[in-house]
Amino acid sequence: MDKVINRWAGGTSYGPVLSQTDLYLLNTELELNPLLKGEVPDALMQFHLVTGFPTNSRTQDNGVHGRDQPATLPRVSQLIIISKYSPWCTIVKKDTGVTIGDICSIIYRDYNENDITDVEFNSLNPRGQEQLRRSSAVNTGNREPQNPNSPWGYYTPHQAPERLRRLDWLRERVYLEGISRDDNYARARLGFRAPNVFIMDLTS
Repeated sequence: MDKVINRWAGGTSYGPVLSQTDLYLLNTELELNPLLKGEVPDALMQFHLVTGFPTNSRTQDNGVHGRDQPATLPRVSQLIIISKYSPWCTIVKKDTGVTIGDICSIIYRDYNENDITDVEFNSLNPRGQEQLRRSSAVNTGNREPQNPNSPWGYYTPHQAPERLRRLDWLRERVYLEGISRDDNYARARLGFRAPNVFIMDLTS
């Protein structure tokens, strides 16, 4: 009997990988992996952007379920990911096709390794600036807990560090539960819609 292969299985031998140019010329609509849409009840994504781990795993790798599966079908070499809660675009690129793991790791790096600039900080009103500092203190406490065996536990509040990361802009919405399409928002935000533009689904 022939073995039935999951169409979302990881690998590089499942049809062509469309470049962004190919995608736009063909005007191809992308089918999003069900894991990224929250349609697999026993494998719901909740990737913690502070620690870089899903809430149900703290293994040496990121432990994201289905991390080697393609993010879309057909597979594409580039996704543009934006958020309704921050002003930045995250570009996820991979010549062999963007995977679920790529999305999690690139968003994590983008929001943790890039600082908020003085211009961006000064665009906030005083209340927003104070909320940003408080978010930074909370995130630092979760990232560097006093008790390494209790990373989700209580920590003693302390002064917010001088460094403010993009992550802190999200305030309490630091759990990535997937991505989704919102063409109206993409057009309002970017001035255009495209099949490879997606919105982060974030929760607290």
